[in-house]
Amino acid sequence: MTTPPKAKIYTRTGDQGKTRLVGGGCVDKFNPRVEAYGTVDELNSYLGIVRNHLGDAPLLAPLNNHLEFIQNELFNVGSRLACEDEKISLKLPALSSEAVLQMEKKIDAMEAEMPELHQFILPGGTTTASHFHFARTLCRRAERRTAELHHQDPRFQEGMIFLNRLSDYLFVAARWVNFKNNHPDAPWKKNL
Repeated sequence: MTTPPKAKIYTRTGDQGKTRLVGGGCVDKFNPRVEAYGTVDELNSYLGIVRNHLGDAPLLAPLNNHLEFIQNELFNVGSRLACEDEKISLKLPALSSEAVLQMEKKIDAMEAEMPELHQFILPGGTTTASHFHFARTLCRRAERRTAELHHQDPRFQEGMIFLNRLSDYLFVAARWVNFKNNHPDAPWKKNL
């Protein structure tokens, strides 16, 4: 008995500037749908870097665990963005109904520990906080690309809400990491 050959990672579809969607459709690599799920993938990969910077510090472990949950949810968002076919889309994993609520609770808990923010702050601080700020900007771009698709197809409302709340969560997490490391936020000095 022979074993079937392994599927190859390369398809050569991209050699012509095309890519396949979930369901088999073929589109240009600059298609707005590809931009949207590609940006979600970029954000997800960057959250892996953020998690690496959190390390095993007991203080930051709850953030690390929650980010793993968020990364799984981002795969759900991305798979739906990568699918044109509504029937196939319904068979894909859905976002957790608790995902947004969970982020809101964690945002509220982190904010309760910190001084209230009354002005714009500069992105930065500790290395880990800086990575959170950068992840937030990637999240905002993913949200903009998803909003572009949502304009034509209302199926992406759930993903837009998730990404919007995630950007808030990442901003607050950056501030919280700085706060826990006794690194004050740097205010925007408008009149420099």
